[in-house]
Amino acid sequence: MAADPETDRIARLESWVEAYRPVPRVAECGTLVAVGDGIAWVSGLPSAAVDDILEFGDGSRALVFDLAPGRVGGVLLHETERLTAGTVAHIAPGALTIAVGDALLGRVVDPLGTPLDGERAPDLAERYPLERRSPPIVARDFVREPLYTGSRIIDTMLPIGRGQRELLVGDDGLGRSSIALDAVIAQRDQDVRCVYVLCGQKRSAVVRTIDTLRDQGALEYTAIVVGEAGALPGLQHLAPFAGCAVAEYWRDAGHDVLIVYDDLSMHALNYRELSLLLRRPPGREAYPGDIFSVHARLLERSTCLDAAHGGGSMTALPIIETQQGEIAAYIPTNLISITDGQIYLDATLFAGGFRPAIDVGRSVSRIGGAAQHPAIRVEAGHMKMDYLRFLELETFSRFGARLEASMEAALKRGRVLREILKQDRLAPEPARFHLAWMIAFNEGLLDERDPETVPALMDALAAGLAGSDLVLGDDRDPWVTAVARWIEAVGTRAQ
Repeated sequence: MAADPETDRIARLESWVEAYRPVPRVAECGTLVAVGDGIAWVSGLPSAAVDDILEFGDGSRALVFDLAPGRVGGVLLHETERLTAGTVAHIAPGALTIAVGDALLGRVVDPLGTPLDGERAPDLAERYPLERRSPPIVARDFVREPLYTGSRIIDTMLPIGRGQRELLVGDDGLGRSSIALDAVIAQRDQDVRCVYVLCGQKRSAVVRTIDTLRDQGALEYTAIVVGEAGALPGLQHLAPFAGCAVAEYWRDAGHDVLIVYDDLSMHALNYRELSLLLRRPPGREAYPGDIFSVHARLLERSTCLDAAHGGGSMTALPIIETQQGEIAAYIPTNLISITDGQIYLDATLFAGGFRPAIDVGRSVSRIGGAAQHPAIRVEAGHMKMDYLRFLELETFSRFGARLEASMEAALKRGRVLREILKQDRLAPEPARFHLAWMIAFNEGLLDERDPETVPALMDALAAGLAGSDLVLGDDRDPWVTAVARWIEAVGTRAQ
């Protein structure tokens, strides 16, 4: 005869009551002193520490951000209309975490993991802390594998490796986010998972970014973490750290990950706002003294792990804004010193119709050829020298001096190369295409071409590659023969 469930429940309760022994419990109970502008001041919690979570009696939550005599300052993570002075507060156990896993691919969440796309919360079993130490040196490996962004300039002259941190810097409206979006779109079929962090952006910009990734078929391998401009300042501050935690889960599992921080200028402004509201001493440009540490401990988490630690990598593309091209400002110089190079976008180039407006002279990748395919590295070395020489000659020619025939030929050749380097947004190109046009240029197959014919020539190369089985590892001779045939098919046009 089956046992009665109710009888079993009563028996368990009686057993628990008999074994119960009252013991004294000590718990801190604080009181909300003041609240406003996303900041909560609480007294009566002497054991509170920075990054502790505070829970209020009305259901609101805050993160301890500052310690002062007799009270603690917290940034609100969730605020109800019933939160007022006098509300009871206590310290919640554990650290601030976010749910991570493959179910986040294709989803849009806030820094706490709450869905923002109107769908139900993803079913995720594992959680990662938002604040986490970067991997130790002994766990890291050299950056060797390339991460192709689809950009002709970046993949050839400013190569990025998997595990690198490359800064995108320039004035507003010059296409920094477009380059980052192209890089995400270029990861299709590359076995690279992407995390796009939107920090302090307007809702219209957030929607436009999501729609672009969806239309380009990139949302299926991308997780989007949003701390929009209308969110609480605390959530905006946590957005990059939440996105980093999501990416770290895949990196630790052995995957290659690309994370975009769009942008850290807004994040720095938000951190300055929170610090001033918490009455911290201001430093240069009113930023707190630890702003460098905040960005350093975020970006240092992007690296390439060795095989003993999973062999995964996390590549970071932080975006920073300059004012009037002032690259030596406080926040840009901080991030330049933290990252492994920068891609600088110039307003003059943009106004002149050169897109993407990347200034090769002021841009650098400190990984360089170490993360390039050998075939691309050889061709890019010759091509980059020709381009830099052309820029110098063009500046000299503006004085109206009469040039030698060799210099005239170099200028003519450089103008063709400049047309080649122009590229439409949302049109990333594979590494094979980069190798094809560099071979065509280095072999002199384009020297007699008019710059206006460059788009047709590039289309011919793309069409030829689509029907070819050439790969990057092949010998150079078959490439030269095939490229010459495709170029010749376009016909010639005398200068």
